[in-house]
Amino acid sequence: RNLRTTMLLKNPPDHTRLRGLVVKAFDARRVEAMRERIRAIANDLIDDCCERGSGDLVRDFTHPLPVIVICDMLGIPESDQAEFVRGTRISGRLIDPSPMTPEELKEANSSSEESAAYFADLCEQRRRDPEDDLITALVQSETEHGSLSRDELTSNIALLFAAGHETTVNLMGNALLALYRNRDQLKLLLEREDLMPSAVEEFLRYDSSVQLTGRASLEDQEICGVRLPRGRSTIALLGAANRDPDIFSDPDRLDITRERTKVMSFGGGIHLCLGAQLARIEAQEALGVLFKRLDGLELDDPENPQWKQTITLRGPTSLPATWRT
Repeated sequence: RNLRTTMLLKNPPDHTRLRGLVVKAFDARRVEAMRERIRAIANDLIDDCCERGSGDLVRDFTHPLPVIVICDMLGIPESDQAEFVRGTRISGRLIDPSPMTPEELKEANSSSEESAAYFADLCEQRRRDPEDDLITALVQSETEHGSLSRDELTSNIALLFAAGHETTVNLMGNALLALYRNRDQLKLLLEREDLMPSAVEEFLRYDSSVQLTGRASLEDQEICGVRLPRGRSTIALLGAANRDPDIFSDPDRLDITRERTKVMSFGGGIHLCLGAQLARIEAQEALGVLFKRLDGLELDDPENPQWKQTITLRGPTSLPATWRT
């Protein structure tokens, strides 16, 4: 693949200062402080839906909400955010463990170049007129190797943007499908709003928005009788781990009251997703607003959704629904 940005995302620069800035941006206290803003965005989106009585919940709600949130964090101007909401559809094929077609590569290259050009221009604006946002912090960062290059800046911003919304879109879509396929759990959640945090953990476990991830052995080792020499690439099936019967009782059953659910959906250890808590809060607030504001919400056909044609990322492409006006 001749994807400059994609390759940089797979092999990001080892800058301790850069990582520190991103970790700080996703600090638990800072993210928790965003809860009110996330709730306000959810209500604004529902305001636009209420009187229609029907619509696509992915297009109108679960997709735009996390896009707007990550745009806010990065510092993408509000005047540009609508274009990101309309045009952003991250192709999970870029990170799938299978070859891409020439057409897919051409489209990915074009999208990559457009994104790089936009973020490069925005970085220049922030150099001239700094603001209190993550892009300004990245532009101003200094490392032991000096300032970040244009490619390093744009590729890492693109990574933060993509990772900051796509999996959360899938989380909320998968959660809605799980609830409407398990009406007893939907009824329970509607009756007990206090269960929302544990419900989100269960949604993450039950149908992970990221189904697999890659790892490389740093030393010779053996796992479950399989020898893995140093440097061997492996694929970890996160979705399968979340339904391990040795860890979870009755793993194929959706149970929003399940306690002490330790999911693998966000990875673990040094690979733990920095945006894990942000995703949790977005799902909690968004689903809470959705059920509170859209009376009589029903999915048109929860048993037969249109899924994204990807292996790594799992989520519906659309969720047609109706509600009372």
